[in-house]
Amino acid sequence: MPTDFENMVYDLLRNVPEGKVTTYKRLAERMGTKAYRAIGSALARNPYAPEVPCHRVVSSNGKIGGFMGKKSGPTILKKQNLLKDEGVEVKDGKIVGFKSKLV
Repeated sequence: MPTDFENMVYDLLRNVPEGKVTTYKRLAERMGTKAYRAIGSALARNPYAPEVPCHRVVSSNGKIGGFMGKKSGPTILKKQNLLKDEGVEVKDGKIVGFKSKLV
């Protein structure tokens, strides 16, 4: 059962449209907190995927960050493919045209 904090994260993330990304920091700022890592932990436990599109959350520097609690390997490739399927290009682990994709 998700916590109130996790549900707040998931509610915000539902508003990130296909083809766009947001960051852990932006989600935290919208929640009035600096708990960036807690947001990452909430996303790693996301029971609502893909309805809550945690693959659309990236690092503030445009790097794709982790996915499903992993930071490397086939899980990250899955995140890249999900983003690619939505029109978000990833090159060398970073979002191409990051600022134009950011919401």
